[in-house]
Amino acid sequence: MDLFEISWRTVLLYGIITVVFRFMGQRGISQLNVIDLVVVLMISELAVVAIEDSEKPLLYQLIPIFILMLIEIILAYIQLKSQKLRRILDGDPVFIIKKGEIDNKQMQKHRYNLDDLLLQLRDKGIGDIQDVDYAILEPSGTLSVLEKSERKGSTSVFLLPLIIDGVIQEKHLELLNKNELWLLQSLKERGYEDVKHILYCSFLNGQFFVDIKKE
Repeated sequence: MDLFEISWRTVLLYGIITVVFRFMGQRGISQLNVIDLVVVLMISELAVVAIEDSEKPLLYQLIPIFILMLIEIILAYIQLKSQKLRRILDGDPVFIIKKGEIDNKQMQKHRYNLDDLLLQLRDKGIGDIQDVDYAILEPSGTLSVLEKSERKGSTSVFLLPLIIDGVIQEKHLELLNKNELWLLQSLKERGYEDVKHILYCSFLNGQFFVDIKKE
Protein backbone atom coordinates (compact mmCIF):
# COMPACT_ATOMS: atom_id res chain seq x y z
CA MET A 1 0.00 0.00 0.00
CA ASP A 2 1.44 3.35 -1.04
CA LEU A 3 1.51 6.49 1.07
CA PHE A 4 -1.28 8.17 -0.88
CA GLU A 5 -3.72 5.30 -0.35
CA ILE A 6 -2.96 5.15 3.38
CA SER A 7 -3.54 8.90 3.59
CA TRP A 8 -6.91 9.05 1.84
CA ARG A 9 -8.17 5.95 3.69
CA THR A 10 -7.14 7.52 7.00
CA VAL A 11 -8.90 10.81 6.25
CA LEU A 12 -12.02 9.06 4.96
CA LEU A 13 -12.23 6.68 7.94
CA TYR A 14 -11.66 9.57 10.33
CA GLY A 15 -14.67 11.39 8.89
CA ILE A 16 -16.86 8.27 8.83
CA ILE A 17 -16.04 7.23 12.40
CA THR A 18 -16.67 10.79 13.62
CA VAL A 19 -20.12 10.72 12.01
CA VAL A 20 -20.81 7.23 13.38
CA PHE A 21 -19.99 8.29 16.95
CA ARG A 22 -22.14 11.40 16.55
CA PHE A 23 -25.08 9.24 15.55
CA MET A 24 -24.44 6.95 18.52
CA GLY A 25 -24.84 9.85 20.97
CA GLN A 26 -22.68 12.11 23.13
CA ARG A 27 -22.03 10.08 26.25
CA GLY A 28 -18.66 10.68 27.89
CA ILE A 29 -16.09 7.92 28.21
CA SER A 30 -16.82 7.61 31.95
CA GLN A 31 -20.52 7.10 31.16
CA LEU A 32 -20.04 4.17 28.78
CA ASN A 33 -21.54 0.88 29.88
CA VAL A 34 -20.06 -2.49 28.93
CA ILE A 35 -22.00 -2.73 25.66
CA ASP A 36 -21.00 0.80 24.64
CA LEU A 37 -17.36 0.08 25.39
CA VAL A 38 -17.39 -3.14 23.38
CA VAL A 39 -18.94 -1.37 20.39
CA VAL A 40 -16.42 1.50 20.57
CA LEU A 41 -13.48 -0.92 20.73
CA MET A 42 -14.82 -3.04 17.85
CA ILE A 43 -15.44 -0.01 15.64
CA SER A 44 -11.96 1.32 16.40
CA GLU A 45 -10.37 -2.02 15.49
CA LEU A 46 -12.42 -2.32 12.30
CA ALA A 47 -11.33 1.19 11.28
CA VAL A 48 -7.67 0.29 11.72
CA VAL A 49 -8.11 -2.85 9.63
CA ALA A 50 -9.91 -0.85 6.93
CA ILE A 51 -6.99 1.59 6.74
CA GLU A 52 -4.31 -1.11 6.55
CA ASP A 53 -6.04 -3.69 4.36
CA SER A 54 -6.35 -2.41 0.79
CA GLU A 55 -7.05 -5.81 -0.78
CA LYS A 56 -10.72 -5.83 0.22
CA PRO A 57 -13.15 -3.20 -1.11
CA LEU A 58 -13.56 -0.39 1.40
CA LEU A 59 -17.35 -0.71 1.26
CA TYR A 60 -17.19 -4.28 2.59
CA GLN A 61 -15.03 -3.09 5.48
CA LEU A 62 -17.46 -0.30 6.32
CA ILE A 63 -20.53 -2.56 6.51
CA PRO A 64 -19.62 -4.08 9.94
CA ILE A 65 -19.05 -0.54 11.30
CA PHE A 66 -22.50 0.58 10.18
CA ILE A 67 -24.07 -2.61 11.58
CA LEU A 68 -22.50 -1.93 14.98
CA MET A 69 -23.72 1.68 14.82
CA LEU A 70 -27.24 0.45 14.07
CA ILE A 71 -27.13 -2.02 16.97
CA GLU A 72 -26.00 0.74 19.33
CA ILE A 73 -28.75 3.12 18.19
CA ILE A 74 -31.45 0.43 18.55
CA LEU A 75 -30.23 -0.51 22.04
CA ALA A 76 -30.14 3.16 23.07
CA TYR A 77 -33.73 3.61 21.88
CA ILE A 78 -34.90 0.49 23.74
CA GLN A 79 -33.14 1.70 26.89
CA LEU A 80 -35.15 4.92 26.71
CA LYS A 81 -38.31 2.83 26.89
CA SER A 82 -37.19 0.10 29.30
CA GLN A 83 -35.74 0.77 32.73
CA LYS A 84 -35.19 -2.97 33.16
CA LEU A 85 -32.85 -3.05 30.15
CA ARG A 86 -31.05 0.07 31.41
CA ARG A 87 -30.39 -1.71 34.69
CA ILE A 88 -29.13 -4.82 32.91
CA LEU A 89 -26.74 -2.86 30.69
CA ASP A 90 -25.76 -0.04 33.06
CA GLY A 91 -26.22 -1.64 36.47
CA ASP A 92 -27.72 -0.06 39.60
CA PRO A 93 -26.24 2.57 41.89
CA VAL A 94 -24.94 0.96 45.10
CA PHE A 95 -24.87 2.44 48.60
CA ILE A 96 -21.32 1.97 49.86
CA ILE A 97 -21.94 4.11 52.93
CA LYS A 98 -25.45 4.33 54.35
CA LYS A 99 -26.28 6.57 57.31
CA GLY A 100 -22.58 6.80 58.15
CA GLU A 101 -21.95 3.02 58.08
CA ILE A 102 -19.86 1.22 55.47
CA ASP A 103 -21.66 -1.64 53.74
CA ASN A 104 -18.87 -4.21 53.51
CA LYS A 105 -21.06 -6.78 51.75
CA GLN A 106 -21.80 -4.42 48.87
CA MET A 107 -18.13 -3.51 48.62
CA GLN A 108 -17.13 -7.17 48.35
CA LYS A 109 -19.92 -7.88 45.88
CA HIS A 110 -18.70 -5.14 43.55
CA ARG A 111 -14.99 -5.79 44.17
CA TYR A 112 -14.61 -2.31 45.62
CA ASN A 113 -12.06 -1.95 48.42
CA LEU A 114 -11.33 0.63 51.10
CA ASP A 115 -8.39 2.04 49.16
CA ASP A 116 -10.75 2.80 46.25
CA LEU A 117 -13.23 4.39 48.63
CA LEU A 118 -10.66 6.56 50.40
CA LEU A 119 -9.11 7.64 47.09
CA GLN A 120 -12.43 8.79 45.68
CA LEU A 121 -13.34 10.54 48.93
CA ARG A 122 -10.02 12.42 48.85
CA ASP A 123 -10.76 13.45 45.26
CA LYS A 124 -13.87 15.13 46.64
CA GLY A 125 -11.95 16.85 49.42
CA ILE A 126 -13.15 14.53 52.17
CA GLY A 127 -10.38 13.18 54.40
CA ASP A 128 -12.42 11.23 56.95
CA ILE A 129 -15.11 8.58 56.42
CA GLN A 130 -16.77 9.87 59.60
CA ASP A 131 -17.76 13.00 57.64
CA VAL A 132 -19.83 10.96 55.19
CA ASP A 133 -23.54 10.30 55.63
CA TYR A 134 -24.15 8.55 52.29
CA ALA A 135 -21.83 7.41 49.52
CA ILE A 136 -23.19 5.90 46.31
CA LEU A 137 -21.12 4.00 43.78
CA GLU A 138 -22.64 4.95 40.44
CA PRO A 139 -22.81 2.54 37.45
CA SER A 140 -20.12 4.67 35.77
CA GLY A 141 -17.72 3.94 38.66
CA THR A 142 -17.85 7.45 40.10
CA LEU A 143 -18.70 8.05 43.76
CA SER A 144 -21.52 10.39 44.79
CA VAL A 145 -21.14 11.63 48.37
CA LEU A 146 -23.37 13.41 50.86
CA GLU A 147 -21.56 14.76 53.91
CA LYS A 148 -23.10 14.82 57.38
CA SER A 149 -24.88 18.09 58.03
CA GLU A 150 -23.12 18.72 61.36
CA ARG A 151 -19.76 18.36 59.59
CA LYS A 152 -20.69 20.68 56.75
CA GLY A 153 -22.31 23.28 58.96
CA SER A 154 -25.38 23.28 56.73
CA THR A 155 -28.48 21.25 56.05
CA SER A 156 -27.88 18.13 53.94
CA VAL A 157 -30.30 17.40 51.15
CA PHE A 158 -30.45 13.90 49.74
CA LEU A 159 -33.22 13.31 47.26
CA LEU A 160 -34.09 9.75 46.37
CA PRO A 161 -36.28 9.29 43.30
CA LEU A 162 -39.32 7.22 44.24
CA ILE A 163 -40.55 6.83 40.67
CA ILE A 164 -38.49 6.89 37.49
CA ASP A 165 -40.18 6.57 34.12
CA GLY A 166 -43.30 5.03 35.65
CA VAL A 167 -41.42 2.46 37.73
CA ILE A 168 -41.52 2.54 41.55
CA GLN A 169 -38.04 2.44 43.14
CA GLU A 170 -38.62 -0.02 45.97
CA LYS A 171 -35.07 0.19 47.33
CA HIS A 172 -35.41 3.93 47.80
CA LEU A 173 -38.73 3.48 49.59
CA GLU A 174 -37.04 1.08 52.00
CA LEU A 175 -34.38 3.70 52.80
CA LEU A 176 -37.18 6.11 53.74
CA ASN A 177 -38.89 3.39 55.82
CA LYS A 178 -41.91 3.62 53.51
CA ASN A 179 -43.70 1.09 51.32
CA GLU A 180 -45.41 1.00 47.95
CA LEU A 181 -48.89 1.26 49.48
CA TRP A 182 -47.93 4.51 51.24
CA LEU A 183 -46.60 5.95 47.99
CA LEU A 184 -49.66 4.99 45.94
CA GLN A 185 -52.06 6.38 48.54
CA SER A 186 -50.07 9.61 48.90
CA LEU A 187 -50.02 10.16 45.15
CA LYS A 188 -53.71 9.31 44.81
CA GLU A 189 -54.55 11.97 47.42
CA ARG A 190 -52.72 14.46 45.20
CA GLY A 191 -54.59 13.44 42.07
CA TYR A 192 -52.09 11.01 40.54
CA GLU A 193 -53.98 7.80 39.87
CA ASP A 194 -51.51 5.88 37.71
CA VAL A 195 -47.75 5.85 38.39
CA LYS A 196 -47.13 4.76 34.80
CA HIS A 197 -47.91 8.33 33.75
CA ILE A 198 -45.26 9.75 36.10
CA LEU A 199 -41.84 10.47 34.65
CA TYR A 200 -40.17 11.41 37.93
CA CYS A 201 -41.23 11.61 41.56
CA SER A 202 -39.20 12.51 44.65
CA PHE A 203 -40.02 13.23 48.30
CA LEU A 204 -38.44 15.68 50.74
CA ASN A 205 -39.62 17.17 54.03
CA GLY A 206 -43.15 15.90 53.53
CA GLN A 207 -43.39 17.35 50.02
CA PHE A 208 -43.68 15.47 46.74
CA PHE A 209 -42.19 16.64 43.48
CA VAL A 210 -43.94 15.01 40.53
CA ASP A 211 -43.23 15.42 36.82
CA ILE A 212 -45.74 13.89 34.42
CA LYS A 213 -44.76 12.27 31.12
CA LYS A 214 -45.36 14.44 28.10
CA GLU A 215 -46.92 12.36 25.37
